Amino acid sequence: MTSCLSVNPTRPAVPAESECDAMNANLLSGAGLDIGGTKIAAARFDKGCIVARARAETIGQADINSQLDSMAALLQEVGHVSGTPVGAALTGRVTRNGDWMAVNRSTLSNLTGSNLKTLASDRFSGPVTLVNDAAAAALGEYRFGAGIGSNSMAYITVSTGVGGGLVLNGKLLQSDDGLAGHVGFSTALKGDQLCGSGRVGTIESLASGRAIARYGSNLAGRDVAAPEVFALWQQGTPWATSVVEQSARSIAELCANLRTILGLDRIVIGGSVGLATGYLECVSHILLNEEPELFNVDLQPAELGQDSPLFGALQFAVDQQ
Repeated sequence: MTSCLSVNPTRPAVPAESECDAMNANLLSGAGLDIGGTKIAAARFDKGCIVARARAETIGQADINSQLDSMAALLQEVGHVSGTPVGAALTGRVTRNGDWMAVNRSTLSNLTGSNLKTLASDRFSGPVTLVNDAAAAALGEYRFGAGIGSNSMAYITVSTGVGGGLVLNGKLLQSDDGLAGHVGFSTALKGDQLCGSGRVGTIESLASGRAIARYGSNLAGRDVAAPEVFALWQQGTPWATSVVEQSARSIAELCANLRTILGLDRIVIGGSVGLATGYLECVSHILLNEEPELFNVDLQPAELGQDSPLFGALQFAVDQQ
């Protein structure tokens, strides 16, 4: 089993917020929302540039109406103009009909499958298009970021949880029930913990930011958060190294599995954990050294940083018009 301790991060840091002049997104105007497990972000676009931003913490226990209140407040803050497109990227399942529900109920505990598309369109006095957040990020990266030039790619976000989106032969994969792309709920060889999805031994239960904090706290004998675990890993602390490498090994396993099943030519890694200094290099090192060459795949960091879902959500909305 290989170790990542000797791997030096060589890639430049990915910006948390993308620069509009680097994007080929000249036709994007409107608003994007990104509702994740820990934060809600909003951005107003004008001719491909993000011209205003706002963010707030996600309230995991909030019901659908309270979630709408948070979205509305952020759209107002960024100066959204009623009637212009709104694309919302949402953690959890989003059905083709616009129902929104959690898969991992430890993240969003009070959603009841209400039709958010109808409620949001009424609330914001115009059409609102919904898509899963990782699927939106996949589309954003495919059109404007690290996926340019790819035919079939996956986007994997490693953050509070682990999610994914798939673009196959140039088309975003979706399913009627909104489950397609939830790669974090597939299982891993080393997994044995109950996941918030109800499954046992998932990638998310080994690799996510919450999993890193949980395993780290158990080994440290005190409460530690994922950023502290990463800092100690970079200092060579043995227990932190085992926790981070467990996460990276699980993501490398997932990459090899997706390559096997779908024949992907590229996988883009994003999220606060996925873009942490040295993490992608660790995943790549493990994939290269522990998997046969046939199952290796081109790994790239998300070029749009934390903005991938915002670009993708608005692009998805424009595509639906």
